[in-house]
Amino acid sequence: MRNSKYQTLIAVFLMGAAASSQANEGQLTEEVLVEGRRLALVGEARSASEGVVGQLDLALRPLLRPGDVLEAVPGMIVTQHSGSGKSNQMFLRGFNLDHGTDFATWVDGMPVNMRTHGHGQGYTDINFLIPETIQSLRFVKGPYHAELGDFSSAGGTHLQSFHRMPNNRVKLGLGENGFQRVLLMGGVDFNDLHLSGALETQGYDGPWQDIDENVEKINGLFTLSHGDQADNWKLTAMVYDNEWDSADQIPQRAVNQAIIDELGSLDTSLGGNSRRASLSGQLRRQSEHGRYSLNAYVIDYRMQLWSNFTYLLDDPVQGDQFEQFDDRLIWGGSGQYAWSSGSQQQFTHSLGMELRYDDIDTVGLYRAQQRSRLDTIREDSVEETSLGVYYELQWQLGPQWRSIVGLRGDYYRFDVQANDPVNSGDESDQIVSPKFSLIYAFSDTTEAYFSAGRGFHSNDARGTTIQLDPASGEPADRVDPLVASTGAEIGLKTTWRERWNGSLALWYLELDSELLFVGDAGNTEASRPSRRWGLEFNNFWAVNDVWAVEADFSWSDANFDDQAPEGDEIPGAIPFVASAAIIADYPNGWFGSFRIRHFSSYPLIEDDSQESDGSTIANLALGWKNKQWSVQLDALNLFDSSDHDIDYFYASRLTGEPADGVEDIHFKIFEPRQFRVYLSYSF
Repeated sequence: MRNSKYQTLIAVFLMGAAASSQANEGQLTEEVLVEGRRLALVGEARSASEGVVGQLDLALRPLLRPGDVLEAVPGMIVTQHSGSGKSNQMFLRGFNLDHGTDFATWVDGMPVNMRTHGHGQGYTDINFLIPETIQSLRFVKGPYHAELGDFSSAGGTHLQSFHRMPNNRVKLGLGENGFQRVLLMGGVDFNDLHLSGALETQGYDGPWQDIDENVEKINGLFTLSHGDQADNWKLTAMVYDNEWDSADQIPQRAVNQAIIDELGSLDTSLGGNSRRASLSGQLRRQSEHGRYSLNAYVIDYRMQLWSNFTYLLDDPVQGDQFEQFDDRLIWGGSGQYAWSSGSQQQFTHSLGMELRYDDIDTVGLYRAQQRSRLDTIREDSVEETSLGVYYELQWQLGPQWRSIVGLRGDYYRFDVQANDPVNSGDESDQIVSPKFSLIYAFSDTTEAYFSAGRGFHSNDARGTTIQLDPASGEPADRVDPLVASTGAEIGLKTTWRERWNGSLALWYLELDSELLFVGDAGNTEASRPSRRWGLEFNNFWAVNDVWAVEADFSWSDANFDDQAPEGDEIPGAIPFVASAAIIADYPNGWFGSFRIRHFSSYPLIEDDSQESDGSTIANLALGWKNKQWSVQLDALNLFDSSDHDIDYFYASRLTGEPADGVEDIHFKIFEPRQFRVYLSYSF
């Protein structure tokens, strides 16, 4: 890390702290709401598979990467097959979500999933997040909520940052493998306005033998806000810049033949860089007639990524390295108006609209060697516009029954300008998605749910106009612009003495077309229809005011829903996921968190003749704090597991191997045990 980054951040923060002290002198500070541990939402939820996780829970999680906060969603697995700056790989409900397809993510009302992205449809990179600034994480699963649109067949999450930072803080982190982190955050009042900010810089080399990751990340969040919980507005600016080198997945035979170690690399010139800048606004108003909310945003985004999954399979002389590039501007917004009617206010209405426009200046795929472009496979400019409208009615049928009926309509338009004119064109599509839930309250603490609905994901715009494969020159089939899913679930939520809450859900989902990762192309492509069903059981128990226990279990069965000679198993569909945690937070300042999570073996190809071995990892955090000081020690991969973070099965070619290559498992192991220590001062 460059020392100038630390010096600049510290100087900026100290000036802000001085201004804060002067501006706040003699003023009463508004109380900051910090949401607590996982909530079941009995009496509020619209389906069995939704909940809220607050900052108090997130703060006690030892994190290897920012993306790990998504594992707060019960049943979610977050892994990495590349460098620290790349989007994580995610798994949920029998989906290999790749980098976010079929799971929608929003931050402060801004969509994170990228359409028609250079690396994969629905690409979800949350490395720009600063975990300490997240006030709440609200999640849902399944396509049962009218406000959920694109990429939400498996569910979605809304992450909301603080309107007001809970305190002024300086936090320093040091650890093995060159880990360095500086976080500066705080706020200042100017009469009725509040200005908050957070700045973070991070460096990391990683444990790899043949390559240092050389992570150089800097990101910031700045907000100007006004109002209370019911009526408020907030302007948010975010900036993020990251560069890294990466050790990608490696073939098992290269390790067996002692060509490289499990921590080795076959191509040491891989990596990438990414930047993101956004400006967004949120407005909330409450009146006697109802409440409304408005969101607007503009995002400037750029990514450049070099990968090599097959080594010498396609080009035995210059190698198979390729570059993926994405440069775009996104703007859009959403609005919702909610009101009640009826003699006893038994009807609650919600009417909403979403608009999004992706102006993709360049999305490209290039052959490369040592990060130098050799030639262009495909380079496009894309304009993609979507408009969604929805209506939802909640009806209190009686003292114990309530129902929710929703209807959503989405319209998409694609305009593709390709370097090969034959692949240019425009396309449009629309889809209507009905939603329904019926809820029975056994008591104030226990409810049963039946939910059903239709969801969808959009496909890459380039696939909707393609005529010739840009790599082979052969005719190519176009994909459907929008792919529907249909799901249902029955479930139960309950709480006991305000100490234990749990949920149980039996769910089913059909998808008209699966998106699968293709190893030798480094992207996803549309595939066959599929069906999934499964069972989830989630538990949170606050044993007392100090100790808490979590235990979540998820089982699923996933298959292609047609007949094909290669088989009907879905590669990457994990059948069983389990996670557990023991958490302690003593009033004398001591705190700790022990977390363990396991996912079972899963098929790597359609006939299930190749499987992963399954993986288990544990993390530990121990610390002490008072009103001003906090010290925390994180032990990541506590038991030094050498299980695999991720596995694929495909053909690659090493030096001296046949021209057709060798089909093999390609994997990346967990990063070995490492320790990180954090020192924080609040004022």
